[in-house]
Order: sequence, then structure tokens, then C-alpha cells
Amino acid sequence: MDHSQQPEQDQLNRLILEALAPIKINSAQHAAMRQDLLGRVAESIAKQADLFTIRAGKGLWQSVSAGVRVKQLWSGPEGRSVLVEFAPGSSLLAHRHQWLEEGIVLKGDLQMDELQLGPLDYHVTLPGSRHSAIHSSRGALAYLRGTSLGDKTAVLLEAVGGLLPFGKQQSHTIFANANEGWLPAGNGIMRKKLWGDGTRSSYFYRMQAGAQLPRHGHALEEECMVLDGEVFLGDTLLCTGDYQLATPGTWHDEVYSDVGVTLFVRGACDD
Repeated sequence: MDHSQQPEQDQLNRLILEALAPIKINSAQHAAMRQDLLGRVAESIAKQADLFTIRAGKGLWQSVSAGVRVKQLWSGPEGRSVLVEFAPGSSLLAHRHQWLEEGIVLKGDLQMDELQLGPLDYHVTLPGSRHSAIHSSRGALAYLRGTSLGDKTAVLLEAVGGLLPFGKQQSHTIFANANEGWLPAGNGIMRKKLWGDGTRSSYFYRMQAGAQLPRHGHALEEECMVLDGEVFLGDTLLCTGDYQLATPGTWHDEVYSDVGVTLFVRGACDD
């Protein structure tokens, strides 16, 4: 920058500012503008009525064992969706799954026998299968869907089932560094299918800065967890660690990211 021209620029800026004047409006115009603004606010609130958002820094944490606590996001007929926080060196006992359970490591590390999981690694376990103890050496934060954590009776039943020797772990892992499986889902948007049963499917989405998806409805409930970045779901801005549940029959207006985002989305199968 040529600082010798700075005084001239400052003088020019003052002249421009002095020439600016507020636009005078009469009381009727003011009232109409206010009514229009309030109408838009009311319309936005009505659209959000059945969209439940939990911010990363909000919600209640519940201790479930030494060094492990959970924050409930949603409870449905096929288990709960929660955030699980592991202190360094903490563990969850072996257990047997009542429902299909999906998990994503958000921060830190998790170990299950020989399996090592890190940030954005995805792990799915089928109902009835036995899970060995889950341990974190350095501490971790994970998202789990289809878990019993937070329900003391269900946790006890799963823990007792984990003590029984029969059965094996039926699971699948997709590591964050696996590049295969990503397919275009729009301009600047890539999608990877993680799991599906013909009715519901789970995906990772990657949206580049400026990418957008059109308005869409939800035949079934849709869960969305922001793994990294920011995204607008209609009028609602979701940031890293935020979660939203859209109930059946609701709509999302335009989905847009101005900085780029990575999402986990589970909803009605569309392929």
C-alpha cells in the first residue's frame, strides 16, 4: 500500500460520509416495514417448529461410568443418538447390541481389540452382535446413533448380554482416509454412502464453499451432525458439533455452505 496517499483517501472518505444521509420514511412506511419483518420472523419460527437443534455447547451431560459421560441428542424406537466423551484411559464394558449402532469419532482415539479409530472414522455394528470393550488412551468425543447409553435399564441388559460368550461382532468400519465411494451429488458436493437397508440410509456429505442443495422434504426422520465446517439449513446456521433432527413431514429450505462443510446425514433411502 502507498501510505503517501492515505491522507487523500481519508479526506475522500469523509466527503463521502458527509454526503450520506438517512432515508426519511413516514410512519406508515415504517409500520409496513416492521410488519413485513415480523411476518418473516414468524414464518421462519413456524418452519423450525419441528426441527430440533442441539448446539455443541448446549445440552446436559450424564456420567455413565468412570471417565465416560453422554449427552442425549434424540431418543427413538431404535435407540438413542448421543455424544459420548471419554476421559484419557477410560473404557466402556463389553456389550451386546439391541439395535443397529453407528458411531463416528469426532475427536481423539478409540480402541476395540485390534481396531484403532481416529477422527471421522465410521463404525457400524449390527443388532445382536457382541461388542468388546471400548477404550480411549488419549481421550475422545464420539457420536453414537442406535445406542442404549443414557437408558440405565437398556445399558444393563446390553452389559449382561456382553458377558455371554456366544455370538460374534458383526460390524463394518470406514476410515476417514478411504477415498473410494465418494460420488457427485451436486455442483461442489460429494456424497459417500455408509450404510442402508432399503428404507433408511446413512451418508457423509462434503460441500465446498458456495455449494447448495435445493429444498427437500422428509418422509422419515432425518438426523444431521456437522462434523466440520458450517452449513445453513434454511434459516438455521449449524456449526461444527451441532446436531439437528428433522421430524417426518418437515421440509428443509435451501441447504447452503459459505465456508464448506462435512456432514453425517441419516434419513429416508433415496437411491
